Amino acid sequence: MTQHPEIEFEHDDFEFETMDEELLVDGRCQQILKQFYLFLQQQGMAAEQASERAFSADLYLRDYLIDFGRQNIVRPQPGVVKKFAASWFITHTLDPEIGLLERHLTAITELYRYMNRQHLISAAELAFLVHEAGELEYYRQRIDSFLNLTGAGFAAWDADCPARF
Repeated sequence: MTQHPEIEFEHDDFEFETMDEELLVDGRCQQILKQFYLFLQQQGMAAEQASERAFSADLYLRDYLIDFGRQNIVRPQPGVVKKFAASWFITHTLDPEIGLLERHLTAITELYRYMNRQHLISAAELAFLVHEAGELEYYRQRIDSFLNLTGAGFAAWDADCPARF
């Protein structure tokens, strides 16, 4: 089995304020995602499935954490996965459904396990992230209540778990 080099980044390598810094961080995220994809295949996952997992992880890392949240991906805060799953995903998906969200959460969990193996996040961080990813019944209820919103109900729905950081 081919060995791939470990990722060698520092936590500050994922801080950004300017557009140029954000582009550098985006490139680093792409490197992590490529290594994640290769790692999944090393673990015996078919290339197509590994590609799907990496795609879901990419949506989470680059679209949600970097672009929307302006977050450092290796300094996760409690609630980050919950905000993604219970709000951002629902409001940024044409037809949100729990099956698709579960696939994204599986990829996010695997990505964070990989990042822990690479010493990019701690075991304590991994634990709260995995716990948040596992709150499927809560996310199911959020999707159902969102799809049944009427009138001015969005404000109350959003207040329960706002997507913003």
